[in-house]
Amino acid sequence: MGVFVFLPLVLPLTAWPVARLAEQRLHPRTATRLLAAVAGVSAVCSTLCLGLLMIVGTAQLPGNPLPDSWSDPDVRAALPYDEIAGRAAIPVLLAVLVSCGAAAWRQLRVRRRVAGALGGLPPTSVAVLPDRTPYAYALPGGRGRGRAPGRVVVSTGMLTGLTSAERRALFAHERAHLAGRHHRHLLTVHLAARANPFLRPLRTAVSYTAERWADEEAAAEVGSRRSVARAIGKAALLAPRAPAATLPALTGAGAGPVPRRVAALMRPAPVGRAWPPVGTAVGLAAWGAAFGTTVSALSSANSAVTLFLVLRGVAAPV
Repeated sequence: MGVFVFLPLVLPLTAWPVARLAEQRLHPRTATRLLAAVAGVSAVCSTLCLGLLMIVGTAQLPGNPLPDSWSDPDVRAALPYDEIAGRAAIPVLLAVLVSCGAAAWRQLRVRRRVAGALGGLPPTSVAVLPDRTPYAYALPGGRGRGRAPGRVVVSTGMLTGLTSAERRALFAHERAHLAGRHHRHLLTVHLAARANPFLRPLRTAVSYTAERWADEEAAAEVGSRRSVARAIGKAALLAPRAPAATLPALTGAGAGPVPRRVAALMRPAPVGRAWPPVGTAVGLAAWGAAFGTTVSALSSANSAVTLFLVLRGVAAPV
């Protein structure tokens, strides 16, 4: 395996430049998809390499359940600093699995609780709750037969604070979250940041670009960027601490850096591109992130294949 097994743990650093530039220079749809893909692949690769390191470390522990041949010197020789790295990977990987599992379970539990609270309401695409507390969010639904569709949930406290034009913008924003399945991108980067702390800037960036994506879709639907900007500003003032805005699985209209979102809506609509031009700063940053992600994937694959061949070699009868 050599040093290749360590590369996926640090290569997410190559995505830091594009995380910042994508917020400013890319269409929010492109930025969200790019950053979520980079974060997801990088997290899987780093977790896989931690697993490989843990195998080598666990094989060194007395009384471990692994085959005796896995503690062969040839296996340890495949990993640099096997005495330190192998054993250190055990608590680190356990912490990653516990953290990601707890986060995923928390999101599932919240979604089920919210869905249960709406069980007595008519199965419409918009659920209006008689609550004076102002809030609005998109509740993702499931796909397939027998699963509830996504719904826009809004309180009467929020609706009474908005004009009719601002209400249309609010509903368009939340429908855009549902149509774009933004909760998947948000959950991906949320779990990725739990798996590798170097991916936290991507989580922050996607939390913003997903909201910007919904803002642009809402502006295109209602035909007025100014109405969407007013709706965002009022929603943030009415519900500055909306509970749904802190949950990756539930996206709220008041989430994200509101002044930046409003300022972006005061400018012309961004031009959508599948990939930024190479000669620009964001283009170079995007290619750098893509290169780092590719090297991470190749390194983790090489390490996995190498360890498999070594283990099979030492286990083979002489």
